[in-house]
Amino acid sequence: MAEETTPLVRSSQNADNSDSYGGRSVTDYFGDGTVLGADEVPPPYDHSTTGRPMVTCRVCQTMIDISGKMEQHVVKCAKCSEATPIKNAPAGKKYVRCPCNCLLICKSRSQRVACPRSSCKRIVNLSPPPVNPNTPTAPGMCRVTCAHCSMIFLFNTLTNALARCPNCRKVSSVGREYARCKTLIFLTLSVLMLIICAVVVFTTMSYTNAGHPAVYLIYIVLFLVLAFLLYRTIYYCSMKVSLIDGPL
Repeated sequence: MAEETTPLVRSSQNADNSDSYGGRSVTDYFGDGTVLGADEVPPPYDHSTTGRPMVTCRVCQTMIDISGKMEQHVVKCAKCSEATPIKNAPAGKKYVRCPCNCLLICKSRSQRVACPRSSCKRIVNLSPPPVNPNTPTAPGMCRVTCAHCSMIFLFNTLTNALARCPNCRKVSSVGREYARCKTLIFLTLSVLMLIICAVVVFTTMSYTNAGHPAVYLIYIVLFLVLAFLLYRTIYYCSMKVSLIDGPL
């Protein structure tokens, strides 16, 4: 595994297929005044020239053949030896290209990043994502940090529902109150259903001795409902909680 202090593509003396990725996330340094722009995203594939999947190098604009490299995250340009991403960054990460053209990967919430390239060692600030003033807002809309992948997404806290992260597609509770409330509701229902099951079993015990099959069917239905309620109780009790980052 590549160290976090190495660039996404190593120096030119390494083999051309050593397209490992790393990078360095820095949040406790002071920048040198340089501000990086938008995060780098993979370029679109081009099949029109040779019939094989190709991408354009982000540094020298040379076409790179990525046949047989579709499982990699980045590829190395044979002309300039710099890296170009061909897949989105892993969950909770983002690509950033240093002014020296070194492609780095860092946490999606990082505000500063240090270039590990020995000839650069630049520490630069990352510009925040632009805010579109024309974006319509709704009451209760706020930014939420996903408990699974740490990505920020928008969620309306007035909707009494779970939040599904658009990045990792996993579900979480926005704030602890919703999960706690649901846990108490299903726990109460579970206790009530357990009492009902005990009462039914106790009052129909004589029918089981007589061999009535309908009694066993009632038992099965009641215990299935009890198992479902207990499952939902454990589900909400163990659910991860996404924190509100701030209003929109």
